[in-house]
Amino acid sequence: MRIGLLGGSFNPPHAAHRTISLFAMKRLQLDRVWWLVSPGNPLKTANGPHDLAERAAAARAMAQDPRIDVSCLEAVIGTRYTVDTITYLRRHCGGLRFVWIMGADNLAQFHQWESWQRIASEVPIAVIDRPPQSFRALAAPAALALERYRIAERDAARLADSPPPAWTFLTGLKLNLSSTVLRNPDGSWKK
Repeated sequence: MRIGLLGGSFNPPHAAHRTISLFAMKRLQLDRVWWLVSPGNPLKTANGPHDLAERAAAARAMAQDPRIDVSCLEAVIGTRYTVDTITYLRRHCGGLRFVWIMGADNLAQFHQWESWQRIASEVPIAVIDRPPQSFRALAAPAALALERYRIAERDAARLADSPPPAWTFLTGLKLNLSSTVLRNPDGSWKK
């Protein structure tokens, strides 16, 4: 089984999360996408996220597809770091093939993630175009370091079967919606 992993705060979850998941399933020929609702993003400190259970419930309501599963795995295993999550999943779900899904905005800062090189060496990565961050993302330190492992977009369907490091950049989906713009300055969700 081929599983896409979409991690994030989901603070709040929104239609772009769902659209990105469906787009990735189609382009990467994935069977499912797991939304990994994080207890908190280590790179974000201002206005901490809403209650985890509240975010997970809102994510389930937003998913609206039986192929999208919502999980609070990071809270269960006691981490906020993707590297720990990937290590756990590879150890406990050996028969599954995972692909980490991230937006171009995350690729731009991927070099700041805890053990980002290890993440790239353990799971293939699909980067979804997120204008206007895409040009900056493709020139970012992690993208440049991983350039020789990039799979052409036309071959994206083979990403889940590719030994890491492997990544692709998927274009054609032009969404600029983000959780940041859906939050009020005090961190509450806009209605």
